Amino acid sequence: MDNDALDRISDIVTSADVAMLTTEGGDGSLHARPLAVLQKRFDGTIRFLIEDPSPKVEEIRTNPRVNVSFASKAGYLSLAGTARLVEDNAAAIDELWGPAAEAWFPGGREDPEIVVLEVLPESAEYWAKTESGIVAAAKATKAFFTKEQPDIGENRVVEF
Repeated sequence: MDNDALDRISDIVTSADVAMLTTEGGDGSLHARPLAVLQKRFDGTIRFLIEDPSPKVEEIRTNPRVNVSFASKAGYLSLAGTARLVEDNAAAIDELWGPAAEAWFPGGREDPEIVVLEVLPESAEYWAKTESGIVAAAKATKAFFTKEQPDIGENRVVEF
């Protein structure tokens, strides 16, 4: 993957407030759940703080294949990968800890039910916004009248 794609993905991840984690239940049904995005930088791995025990943890233990989707001012990202649960990772908890984490874990960063969920990406598709809101709106309006598709962003599929 080239640096431009990595930069676009990083911008989308770090500017998002919430991501949707999709797991597969034992019966094959898909379950999507919102998770707070606490990551300040993207190094090729997505990290969340989650609670164990929980239904999503049991589904991940049974089938670690997941999808994580992001929507932010920088664009949209759908990331497929493998999840793993990391217990007793004080450094990762410290990196992700802040007021948003405190709201979900009132027992503090020492709460024994906190687990770090790491998603190791395999592939991703993103739609990055490359135009400002005003320019994008103008191009979309023009496209409505000309019946041509507006060029307001970049869409790519990348493999990790």
